[in-house]
Amino acid sequence: MLVLLLPPLLVAGVLAVALQREPAVVGAAELAPADVARAVSLLRTHDPRRAVPGAVSTALLQEGELELLFSHGARRWLPGTSGHVAFVRGSAQLRLSTHLGSLPGVGAQAAALAAPFGRWVNVELELQETGGLPAIASARVGGLPLPARVLEPLAQRLLERSGFTAEWQLAQEVVRRVRFEAGHALVIYAWQPGSVQRVMASLLTPEELARLKPYQDRLAGITQQAAGWQLPMVQALGPLFGLAAQRSAAGADAAAENRAALVVLTLFANGRHVGSVAPAARAWSRPRPLRLTLGGREDFPQHFLVSAALVTEGSSPLSRAIGLYKEVADSRGGSGFSFNDMAANRAGTRFGELAQAQPQELQRRLAAGLRDEDLLPAVADLPEFLPEPEFRRRFGGVGAPAYEALLADIAQRIAAVPLLR
Repeated sequence: MLVLLLPPLLVAGVLAVALQREPAVVGAAELAPADVARAVSLLRTHDPRRAVPGAVSTALLQEGELELLFSHGARRWLPGTSGHVAFVRGSAQLRLSTHLGSLPGVGAQAAALAAPFGRWVNVELELQETGGLPAIASARVGGLPLPARVLEPLAQRLLERSGFTAEWQLAQEVVRRVRFEAGHALVIYAWQPGSVQRVMASLLTPEELARLKPYQDRLAGITQQAAGWQLPMVQALGPLFGLAAQRSAAGADAAAENRAALVVLTLFANGRHVGSVAPAARAWSRPRPLRLTLGGREDFPQHFLVSAALVTEGSSPLSRAIGLYKEVADSRGGSGFSFNDMAANRAGTRFGELAQAQPQELQRRLAAGLRDEDLLPAVADLPEFLPEPEFRRRFGGVGAPAYEALLADIAQRIAAVPLLR
């Protein structure tokens, strides 16, 4: 009898030690514009497309910068996850907290059964500096330490199950050494011939790439038939989502189809096509270069579509932060801070949320016809082109009461748009 009880008792004991009632890491609800600005600058500086194969380069990563990428990379796969990074001389500590229900393969029933032991999985890793890539020195899940001898094979299996084996092999090929110092890390690397092509090819899985092709083909046909050099965004968005509805009715994943339509149109709005990010798609038919418009303006489609596409990738806070960063940057020397651009960002964010949460319902609504006012409320009266001194004088800066009051007004306007409810 005791032998029969041992397995469930062992499982219960492991759950009691591994699961916890509170997250060890609590992430901020929103990213600061400066964080996004630094991350964008970092990615531009070390863009592999500009690299000389074989040339040795060094990237300096501050704790906050890597935490930004780590946290939002984790949220891409595990919604609601928060991460923390700390560097000391010779080692780094990574901590991650995610809700049990967010883990792949853990259904609602299993999460409910484990709830008495705790609902949070808190993981702590210590990385040790070596002569090349860092190695895992220790790991802990909640109060459960993992023996060092099982860490390497466990990490290898996790990489394989997550589909990151190719990326890890590429990192081993490119990274010469990682050095940890107090507050920062130094990554010494050298891109090899063919590395850039492998990075670009890894951005999309073959399945994702195949899903994008019908939408680029449809968009190419739309642009070829269009007159002039401008195209109202609704005249492209409607047909693309019509195609998504057809494919969904035939058994395809409706949310994935909506995401594909948005990715193709977002690339187009920014002067790109799928071949710009996936070498395998360079031979596809390309849309004729046109300028999309929304509400009579050419900048609104970019704001709307970038925000919508980012949300469908599971990064709603990042979507809002990027939109905010652009406006803050504009106020410091560009066109100025524009609340109507913020409205386009927020409307796009809401559209992206609906495209994932209610994919077929959104497709059905769009089938009834689409007008500019179905996507964006009236915003012509909102302040725009505000230089930073004027923006601060009138609204007190980001987060000030006057600023928040106007954002609340924008939220009410968006909520009043029937399609975006």
